Amino acid sequence: MTKAKQPINFYQSVDNFFEKAAPHTCLDRGILDQIKSCSAIYAINFPVKVTDPKTGKREVKVIEAYRVQHSHHRLPTKGGIRYSNHVTQSEVMALATLMSYKCAIVHVPFGGAKGGVKINPKDYSEEDLEKITRRYTYELVRRDFIGPSLDVPAPDYGTGSREMAWIYDTYRTLRENEIDAAGCVTGKPVKIHGIRGRTEATGRGVYYGLREACGKEEDMKAIGLSKGMQGKRIVIQGFGNVGTFSGSISQDEGDAKIIAVGEADGFILNEDGLDIAKLIEVKAETGSIMNYQDAKKFGKEDRNKVLELDCDVLVPAALENQISVNNADRIKAKIIAEAANGPITSAAEEMLLERGVLILPDLYLNAGGVTVSYFEWLKNLSHMRFGRMDKRYRQQGRENTLNLIGSMVGRKVDNDIFAKFAKGADEIDLVRSGLEDSMITAYNVTREIAKEKKIDLRTAAFVNAVELIGADYMAMGIFP
Repeated sequence: MTKAKQPINFYQSVDNFFEKAAPHTCLDRGILDQIKSCSAIYAINFPVKVTDPKTGKREVKVIEAYRVQHSHHRLPTKGGIRYSNHVTQSEVMALATLMSYKCAIVHVPFGGAKGGVKINPKDYSEEDLEKITRRYTYELVRRDFIGPSLDVPAPDYGTGSREMAWIYDTYRTLRENEIDAAGCVTGKPVKIHGIRGRTEATGRGVYYGLREACGKEEDMKAIGLSKGMQGKRIVIQGFGNVGTFSGSISQDEGDAKIIAVGEADGFILNEDGLDIAKLIEVKAETGSIMNYQDAKKFGKEDRNKVLELDCDVLVPAALENQISVNNADRIKAKIIAEAANGPITSAAEEMLLERGVLILPDLYLNAGGVTVSYFEWLKNLSHMRFGRMDKRYRQQGRENTLNLIGSMVGRKVDNDIFAKFAKGADEIDLVRSGLEDSMITAYNVTREIAKEKKIDLRTAAFVNAVELIGADYMAMGIFP
């Protein structure tokens, strides 16, 4: 029996991608070394009194946590906080590094950062999770690792708007006179200085990026697919926030067919297509996708085989290193859309590229979250929701135009036409519009670099990001 090869370290994989792109940039080695290194690493151990889930007794537990700021070429730094038993300093460094490149690609003026708390949130009560979150925030505040002009966290794997609200409240308590305190963290609930569209942002960005890629007839023809999203058979690994919205939006707005979804407890398959809205309902009610009825079911022992299903598009939306040299030769998808961070190791990617697989890289494809986080941060600094100043003005202008047209043709314009064309933009409309423009522009720039230099999309994305960051360092006069 052949022994499985150990996947390379996530951080090493990111470094390998960087080095592959480096010769295609116009930057000196010294600048390249500065760009790829992490600027600041904060490793923390702090005690919290929690309830043991097995005994019910209160006990003190020491929590291991990290915050890494990869690049200070622009401030604040920006990046999510994940809660996972798998958190390591190396992983957080890799994620922070990717964040710098993501921000550059979609032209969001942040340096990259990331945070991690080494816990399984399912092992703790809501009360204990709040204690851990607030203590972690306190540790970040006391070391100046959080603030609207310093470092702005956001949700990631294992966290959401609830945790971001706790972070904001803790920060505001400790910095009570700071007028822009709401900008210390993004991904907050809409009622607590959040922004509409943030929850769906990463998944919607995945859809916009995938739609743009599938819209290139030349590229689709090269891999044996038709142009457009319609009818594309999609497999999703991971049905959390990103996987859920990637699937539902691709189905509802792109008319794609989601044939399989996998999670830690197994995967479900229906070649005729799953009803994603129903699947979301089932998971919310029962806690598992495996309770969905209209599908074939494969248990926990086969969960990784979801990656190997015959499909047009594979969307890894779980954790890193899911596709390695051990399974890359069994991947049948013609497009891999990296909704997760680092799902393909650098060695596995070489195998996939040799077979002509089109890979939409994570540092581009899942940048929707940080893009809309940027919009939320701007909203917090301006202290005003988007659309407030001009929505009614624009709506009235359109109504006047439609009334003028009606008077010219001799009849009143129908109410349904008024409702469709005269409506002013709400905050959600503006957020989606800004996100769509960012994803379309970034894809086309990346694709042009790839064509010009005859390199793959990930390498092109790294080239673009590294040169943009390098230009900032040069402008700062650090390298005379």
